Amino acid sequence: MMQHAYETARRLRENMETVILGKSEAVRSIVLTLLAGEHLLLEDVPGVGKTLAAKALAGSIDTEFSRIQFTPDLLPSDITGSSIYRSDTREFQFTRGPIFSNVVLADEINRAPPRTQSALLEAMSDGQVSADGTTYPLPKPFIVVATQNPFEFEGTYILPESQMDRFLMRTSIGYPERASERLVLQSHRSGEPVDSIQSVVTAEDVVSAQAAVRNVRVDESLQDYLLEIVALTRATEVFRLGVSTRAALSFYRGCQARAVTEQRDFVTPDDVKSLAVTTLSHRVLVDDFSGNSSRDTVEELMAELLRSVPVPV
Repeated sequence: MMQHAYETARRLRENMETVILGKSEAVRSIVLTLLAGEHLLLEDVPGVGKTLAAKALAGSIDTEFSRIQFTPDLLPSDITGSSIYRSDTREFQFTRGPIFSNVVLADEINRAPPRTQSALLEAMSDGQVSADGTTYPLPKPFIVVATQNPFEFEGTYILPESQMDRFLMRTSIGYPERASERLVLQSHRSGEPVDSIQSVVTAEDVVSAQAAVRNVRVDESLQDYLLEIVALTRATEVFRLGVSTRAALSFYRGCQARAVTEQRDFVTPDDVKSLAVTTLSHRVLVDDFSGNSSRDTVEELMAELLRSVPVPV
């Protein structure tokens, strides 16, 4: 079962890298998040491949994909669905929205107001949507890949803490290197390569891999190491708000998923260290009056905190 999970991750990663050129770390983060059963936030400037990454993931799995373009006038019902009165039956019938897909691209999520963003909370946390007193389960696997522009850009809203806490990690695509960008130009001569990408795994493969991730062994010393990092985010004066228990659980699952991508059935200290910054930095708050509120600074503070925690042998 563990070998099958690794092979699923490998096939996904290799297939996505045929269209996402020179960004192996970003691809790895996406696949790792999927295996962990969590959600991913891609934050970067426009035009570097955030939307392409989500499309490549969806195209690599034989499953359903939907894209939601977040705008200031988007309504919560445009995401979850709404009840429509049918004259033939004289009853209201719930029409499912685009959230009822396996891979959901929430494009430019911070261009919609918080009321609309909140429509994703139940879906991302519990894998379900409640409407008119009825609960509708979402398909499995289910992952939201959200993209956002830096909040300094015009027409953006800052995502509230409750929304940020639903994402396993926040990462970036970044500008490509010159050689990779040349390959991008050449590969687009005859159209969009992602439009012709072929699926390499099924939804059942992914669900099976996610189940295998939950069985990855985490030694008690590593659990204490992880929890010590979490506790320090709450105790240090640098952070006004530490990470939640939900964050600790996501961190734990992310470490298990990383072990699988490394073809291991046990977590090592390197798994914890490699994920701490990207899984926790977007979940803490610093003092607004300190001037240390930028993303880069918060990640530097988190990395400094991580270095202060003794690594178990």
